[in-house]
Amino acid sequence: MNATTRRQFLTTAGIGLATAAVGGIAIAAIVSDDTGPRAGAAPRNSTETFPLTLTDAQWRDRLTSEQYVVLRQEGTERPYSSPLDDEHRVGTFACAGCGQKLFDAATKFDSGTGWPSFYQPLANAVGERIDNSYGVRTEVHCANCGGHLGHVFDDGPAPTGLRYCMNGVAMKFEAA
Repeated sequence: MNATTRRQFLTTAGIGLATAAVGGIAIAAIVSDDTGPRAGAAPRNSTETFPLTLTDAQWRDRLTSEQYVVLRQEGTERPYSSPLDDEHRVGTFACAGCGQKLFDAATKFDSGTGWPSFYQPLANAVGERIDNSYGVRTEVHCANCGGHLGHVFDDGPAPTGLRYCMNGVAMKFEAA
């Protein structure tokens, strides 16, 4: 099975799992076709600190319930549910939790997975850590606040060959 067919199959399986979740958010219920963490990814239980640190109550006040589940509890939104998947204007995608600029819209591509996908983040915008909640894969988080954004896979387009598969609810779009 080639990478595109495998991704489509796994996305379809993920849709079924995500649809069964309460409120449309599935906590890490999407199956991954990744083969393992990327080099340099920190352990999931590391004691990372971030420039912006808020209490749980402050995060709950700042975020919608969907944003809170994804950004702070490492949830996953339903595929094809985010309007940002269809966003094609010139601009920047930023963290919905803190406003940190994450991705230039010029690096966005249609991965066919139902989540906004990019082949490269902005410099120093994101961090990575090992996620072994469903197999072993590489989780991506905001370098400023630590908010969970999604995962990165090694099946993206040139020039990087990477697919940063992000939750749309974890980001906001800022048009140029």
